[in-house]
Amino acid sequence: MTKPYRVLLYYKYAKIEDPETYTQEHLEFCKQLGVKGRILVSSEGINGTLSGTIEQTDRYMDELKNDPRFEGIEFKIDEADDHAFKKIFVRHKEEIVSLKLEEDIDPNEVTGKHLEPKEFFEAMQDDDVIIIDARNDYEHQIGHFRNALLPNIKAFRDLPKWIQENLADKKDKKILTYCTGGIRCEKFSGYLIKEGFKDVSQLHGGIVEYGKDPEVQGKYYDGKCYVFDGRIAVPVNRTEEDRVIGQCYYCGKTEDRLVNCANPECNKQHICCEDCEKKYERSCSKECREHPRNRYRMEQHA
Repeated sequence: MTKPYRVLLYYKYAKIEDPETYTQEHLEFCKQLGVKGRILVSSEGINGTLSGTIEQTDRYMDELKNDPRFEGIEFKIDEADDHAFKKIFVRHKEEIVSLKLEEDIDPNEVTGKHLEPKEFFEAMQDDDVIIIDARNDYEHQIGHFRNALLPNIKAFRDLPKWIQENLADKKDKKILTYCTGGIRCEKFSGYLIKEGFKDVSQLHGGIVEYGKDPEVQGKYYDGKCYVFDGRIAVPVNRTEEDRVIGQCYYCGKTEDRLVNCANPECNKQHICCEDCEKKYERSCSKECREHPRNRYRMEQHA
């Protein structure tokens, strides 16, 4: 049975002449339509995740597809029981994803080869390939491709430094990159090419589309995929090989349940089993447990 709501994940690198004005116009359009989510707009394009009813999301997709600037835009669609967001935010940024380079990467000019899920799956079989997770550490702690390198980074902009420190001597190797929906790999693979890496490919559509592919079915991806909405994490591997790889922050038990620290000034996302959530009041430290506005305690006494 079809669910009444959808979650859309999308991006498009495209030239927007007056991004500040477009940001305001797009916000008004979203408010009138009734969709909710987070959308970034810059002179280099648009990047968003939003939720709405089937009718609302159909109208939203038609609006962007009919805009000549976004010709060829692709939407990743998940069914949902309700909104995945509480509000709508449309914000102007200097970049829709940022590597903080002196000379920015334009994926329309340089980017890695796009591999469809089956091609990516087959490429991973090569014993001499290097698979790089282009996400942050809090994302890949609950799930990642088997045998992938997992950079210990807190933000995407830290990735170039990690590459220089760890893979500077691997420029002749075959490189595969992946991220949630593909947008970060568009820039990251281009950066690798500019740095002299000779054979760079990226997973087209990211982990999200890889898990939906009817033939691959998420094979070789262990755990769940972190997403930037109210769902927090979604399943990927639909084969019998699916397994949980995360561990509870407190007790070390195998777990893939992510929570935000109950201290509103911390919000650290960490893996937590239900028993430890009660025991430690969903707080990542003693200081956070003792915070006067600890949300866990407030919820218990509501």
